[in-house]
Amino acid sequence: MVENDNAIGALRKVVICDGHEGPKEIGCNQEFLDWLTDPVQNGGVAVIDFGCYGANLMTWLMKNERPLSVSATLNQIKPHIYPHVDDEATIVVKYPKAQAIIQGSWNWPFSRKDMEAYGVHGYIKALDGNNISYRLKNEKSATHTRLSLESIPFDNPFNYFSAAIHKTIEVSAEDLSSLENNLIVIEILDAARESASTGKVIDLSM
Repeated sequence: MVENDNAIGALRKVVICDGHEGPKEIGCNQEFLDWLTDPVQNGGVAVIDFGCYGANLMTWLMKNERPLSVSATLNQIKPHIYPHVDDEATIVVKYPKAQAIIQGSWNWPFSRKDMEAYGVHGYIKALDGNNISYRLKNEKSATHTRLSLESIPFDNPFNYFSAAIHKTIEVSAEDLSSLENNLIVIEILDAARESASTGKVIDLSM
């Protein structure tokens, strides 16, 4: 709707929320938990573990445009469970005419992966993997729609990866899984960690 239909006009703000109650709380195995909560091996926790999805989606929506700046706040809300790492992250990504607010957390009351996109003419909310709500210009109320699973060409990452390797699909530079997109994602996450540790907005405009 944003890309093909220009349904909400130029993008202005995107809010992306990802995470769950915490990896220990949801029963992750010890081997994975040891790696995930190691600040050296994993490089960060909520900021990396769940900040990556928002950075990936926003980079995709912005067609691989590099942001002007990144700022972030990290918290350690449960030091008794995760003594060495952050478990709460808020990242603000600034573009010339748009912003992304990425909220990654191990403190949600339940698992969530949802996003809201606001443009000059309306908004679209992806409530979960199947349901969206949107309100467009001159509409007095929101429309709720359930997406058909038939519209999803690959229902898991392994099928997608296999298709990419066997070249039955072409991965473009602007795809969510492209190297070009994900290099920008890493740049955003690195800037977020630097911002949180220094208390400064990190300039990426150069």
